[in-house]
Amino acid sequence: MRIANAAGRLVLLAPDGKAVDVEAASGGRFGPDPQAVYARWAEFGEWAATAPLDSAVPVADEEFDAVVPRPPQVFAIGLNYRDHADESGFDLPTEPLVFTKYASSFTGPRGDITLSPGDVDWEVELVAVVGVGGHDIAEADAWDHIAGLSLGQDISDRVTQFAAPPAQFGLGKSYPGFSPVGPSLVTLDELRAAGLDPFDLELGCLVNGESVQKGRTRDMIFPIPTLIAKLSAIVTLLPGDAIFTGTPDGVGMGRTPPRFLQAGDELVTWCTGIGEMRHRFVAP
Repeated sequence: MRIANAAGRLVLLAPDGKAVDVEAASGGRFGPDPQAVYARWAEFGEWAATAPLDSAVPVADEEFDAVVPRPPQVFAIGLNYRDHADESGFDLPTEPLVFTKYASSFTGPRGDITLSPGDVDWEVELVAVVGVGGHDIAEADAWDHIAGLSLGQDISDRVTQFAAPPAQFGLGKSYPGFSPVGPSLVTLDELRAAGLDPFDLELGCLVNGESVQKGRTRDMIFPIPTLIAKLSAIVTLLPGDAIFTGTPDGVGMGRTPPRFLQAGDELVTWCTGIGEMRHRFVAP
C-alpha cells in the first residue's frame, strides 16, 4: 500500500501512480485529513487492501504535500551511519543520539525552500512513521508499530546549529521548509512485494545533478527496530509520529572545503522503492 497527501487530501496510490481520494472511495468512512489516518491505521489497512481503484485519477507532482503534515512528535537520530560519524569528526555513538525537529518545518516533496541566513546543508534520510503507538515496545515487535516508510531531508543551518555549545540541533534544522517528507508512505509489505528489503534500501541525493550522497540503510548503526525499542523505553510513541533515522556520509559540512546550498540550487532526493523529492532553494 502507498498513501500520499495530494493538495491536503489523503489519497491511496494505484500501481500506475494515479490517486484515489480516500474520503470519496470509502463513502466517508475515512476523512480527507492525511494526518488523521494514523490514529486508525489498522482499520484503514484492512479497508485499503480491497479498496476500489477504478476512480483513480492522475495527480500532478506539484500537488503532493507532506505525507505526515502534522506529526505529534518528531524524533531525529544523529550520527546513525558510521561514515557520517567519521566525516563529522565524532566517535561512533553507543546509544542513539536523539533530537527533535519542529513540525512547523515540515513541507512536501516538491517546490521552493527559502534559505536561512547561515550555511545550509543537505541530509537525505529514511523516515519511519508510527502507525500503532505504545510504550516499552520490544525490538522483535517494532515493525508491527510502523505504518510505513517515507523519504525525508534533514536540512540544516550549520551556523544556527553550532552557534554555541551545546549544539542546537533542533533549532538549526527547523527553519520553514527544512523537513520535506514524501512523496508517499510505503508499507513494508509493499516493499517486500517489490523484492526490496526494508533493512537495505538505497538512498541518496543530488545537487544540480551531481550525486553528493548515496548510501544503504543496512549501514545504520541503530536500525529501525532498535530505534523503536530505545525510544519507546522512555517516551510513549503516538500514531503519526515521524522518525528521521539518520543520514549517510556526503553532507556539505564534511567536505574539503565545505560546500553549502546556494540560491538557485536544485536538490533531488531519492530512495529505491519510495520515490523522489525535488526542491529549489531561493534567497530570503
